[in-house]
Amino acid sequence: MPNVQRTHPMDELKQRLESILEVIPPNSNIYYVDYPVHSNCGDLLIMKGTEAFFKDHRIHVTHRYSVHDFGYQVEIPRDQIIVLHGGGNFGDLYEAHQKLRETIVQHYPNHKIVILPQTIFYKDQSALQRTAAIFNTHPDLHIYVRDEMSYQVASEHFKCEVTLIPDMAHQLWPIELKRSPRKEKLNFLRTDIEQISQQSLISSEEQGDYLDWPTLYNRYEKKLIHYISKGLKKPASRAISQFLWMKFSDYLVNKAIRCFADYRIIHSSRLHGHILSCLMAKPNVLIDNSYGKNSGYYRVWTHEVNTANMDSSSKAISPPAPKYMESTATI
Repeated sequence: MPNVQRTHPMDELKQRLESILEVIPPNSNIYYVDYPVHSNCGDLLIMKGTEAFFKDHRIHVTHRYSVHDFGYQVEIPRDQIIVLHGGGNFGDLYEAHQKLRETIVQHYPNHKIVILPQTIFYKDQSALQRTAAIFNTHPDLHIYVRDEMSYQVASEHFKCEVTLIPDMAHQLWPIELKRSPRKEKLNFLRTDIEQISQQSLISSEEQGDYLDWPTLYNRYEKKLIHYISKGLKKPASRAISQFLWMKFSDYLVNKAIRCFADYRIIHSSRLHGHILSCLMAKPNVLIDNSYGKNSGYYRVWTHEVNTANMDSSSKAISPPAPKYMESTATI
């Protein structure tokens, strides 16, 4: 029998995103809402993957709005699809983004609304029921989720179309490396409330360098992000601030890629440390976060990627629910 070359798992994950075209067909006109303006590069990778998806499939973005500059007095023509940014901020952990999401569903009952792939997590069942009460009044709402637990929650509580697909960052595959590693290992570990208590035990004897998204960027880069976010809130400077952000966010993502390129192997408890490593075909080991987001994603999507592994001590962890987290550390 002739040898049949199998499609690379990362090609398959990228192709799975095309199911979005059933809801947002090529040549659609859209409002892209809740794009990130902060220093968490995981969200920026999602944004760049989303923008690449729009470009690759001839989806025209009429307007873009972040959480900083979307006003509910915005008049959106009926022929425009409202597309909400994906990520890991769906639930009651990130109040500003969830409030924006729910208010848009309430204020635009006559528009098609699409929520790009999210991880859903609620600490409080009453908050989930409140979201369901809002969502279940909308006649044309479509939710994409990126893990099985989120799919179960959404399917049980929301009376709308729910689809399981990978993270939008997979649209960036492949990211070509232009230099060879100079160092052996990077431990890219969460330093926020989503880290598991076992993380310190997992990494206590590990050699290599240590980073996280908050420590990847220096104070001058963070200060510029702050000024851009302030500029978005002012009508007179909104357009130039948005232009600057799209350019500067390219720089921030490229800095992360250059950083990862310096290492032979990545150990990460950041989901997008793992996804970025996969996009770069770089050997990596994924450590779970506090509520199983990472292991859930690996189990469904990246377990067949030959450069990726799940940390063995993370697989058996049954993590506690995390406490409230700030709204800028979503990935």
